[in-house]
Formats: sequence, C-alpha cells, structure tokens
Amino acid sequence: MPDLDEQLRAAVFAWVHQLRERHAYRIPRDELSRGVTLNEQRVPIWNPYYGIHKPAILGRDGAALSVQTSADSPYQDEHDREAGHFVYKYRGTDPNHPDNVALRRAMELQRPLLYLVAVDPGIYDAVLPVYVHDDEPHRLQFTLVADQIDAPIQLDQPQLTVVRREYATRAVMQRLHQHAFRRMVLAAYRTQCAICRLRHSALLDAAHILEDRHPLGEPAVTNGIGLCKIHHSAYDADILGIDPDARVHINARVLEEKDGPMLLHGLQGVHGERLIVPRRTELRPNRDYLAVRFERFEAA
Repeated sequence: MPDLDEQLRAAVFAWVHQLRERHAYRIPRDELSRGVTLNEQRVPIWNPYYGIHKPAILGRDGAALSVQTSADSPYQDEHDREAGHFVYKYRGTDPNHPDNVALRRAMELQRPLLYLVAVDPGIYDAVLPVYVHDDEPHRLQFTLVADQIDAPIQLDQPQLTVVRREYATRAVMQRLHQHAFRRMVLAAYRTQCAICRLRHSALLDAAHILEDRHPLGEPAVTNGIGLCKIHHSAYDADILGIDPDARVHINARVLEEKDGPMLLHGLQGVHGERLIVPRRTELRPNRDYLAVRFERFEAA
C-alpha cells in the first residue's frame, strides 16, 4: 500500500496535470493555491513566497514536494539548455537550512517533485515530475532534471534513465523558451494582434517569422510578430503572408471564397493592410526574415 508521501505526490501530480491540460501550460496562481485534499485534510502544494515547499503533513524528516521560481525571484535559477539540466539555488547560504535539507532529502529518496516556473506574473508552467540530480554545496545550488510522468525509476537500467531524463529536460526547456519568447514579443507589440488589434492575452501568440529549426530562426523579438490565434494559424498555413514592407497578403484562392463573417472580415478584409509594428525600431520585424518567409507564401 502506498505510504503517505506517495499518496500525496500522486494526488498532487494528478491535480496539476489536469490544471496543465485545462490552461495549456499557463496555470493561474489562484488555481495552484487551492491545494489538494488528502485524508480529509487540505494540503498546500507550493509556497508562492519561498522556493522550496515541504508540507507539514510529511513531518520533520519529509522530503520537499515542490519548488518554484517566481517572476521576480531573488535567486538566479537557470535553465541550462546546453548542460541539459535546471540549476536551482539554495534558499539562503546555509546548506543546512530546513528547506535545503528537505530538497536534499528528495534527492536521497529519489522522490519526484513538482517544479513551477513563472512564465508571466501570476502565471506558471508546471514541470512534473522533476528529480534532484545533484547537490553542489560549494555553489549553493542543486541541479534538477525532468522525466516523463509515466516513466518508472529504472534502477536496473540507470543509463537508460539518464538518457530519458536528458531528453525530457531538453524538451521542457524548449517549452519554457517558447514562453519567454511569447512574453518578449507580446510586450513589444503592446499585447495586441499586429493585424486585427485584438487585445485578449489568452487569444494571442508570438508567431515566429522563421521557425526554430531554420538556421536564422533566432529567439529574438525581431524574429517574432504578435498575432491572434486565427491570424497566427493562417500565417503558419501560408493562407496569410507578410511582405518585407510589413504589408499583409491573403492567398488569392482564399480571396475568391464565399463564407461567413470570419472569412470576410478576419481574412479577406485585412488583405493589403500594414502590420502594427513596435514603436521602437530595433524591435520591429527583420526585413530579411520577412522576405525569406514571404517567398514561401508566394510559392504556396
């Protein structure tokens, strides 16, 4: 029968997995603060004010349940894409602070953790499960690695476990990178669609001009455009193109179609319009990138 620690982690992971699916990896702080109920007792799943959280229900010698990095964290937590792990700083400078001891205990017992990363103020991505990979007291930091939620710990195949976790961690870092790219681009575009001026943040994306896999697909604001989800999808499908002068073009076949008001006003009606670009010149779309992408649209 699972012990209390295992029951709690299973309940927390199931709940947060639902939140992640419901909110598309952008979980509001208030949802996380509801906690879970275990044995008719409400248990907080994180501490929004301190990074490391061990619920009182786990006792003095229990292992940490979650860690979090806030948008204004005083700690220099890093997502080292080259090294393939997360760096998580100690709380304070004392390796024996109770919070640091609780996280070290999670490493010793190989307990899975919940890692909450602020992607916007009050909005968090949830990475789970995460394991403490190493403890570096001389650097006042731990290293963390992600895993697949349905993967067992393979004690008899440690090398396979390492490879799997490196792969999972890099995939998570790519997702977090997309959050950061979205935040930078939407800030430059004043949280509105550059085509239709829609301002509902939940319906806005940061569209890449040149995709990540392109040799010039750098994660810079000049390689992004703030678009609503409709115009982003149309851009990705080459139904909508943007020329080097930031003018919008709609595929000729689509211009001839007859349909409802979305086609008429949302697509056909923006043909020939110019993008609403950032005020600062250095944040505006790169003309060369637009030209490369526009060639693809014209060939479609």
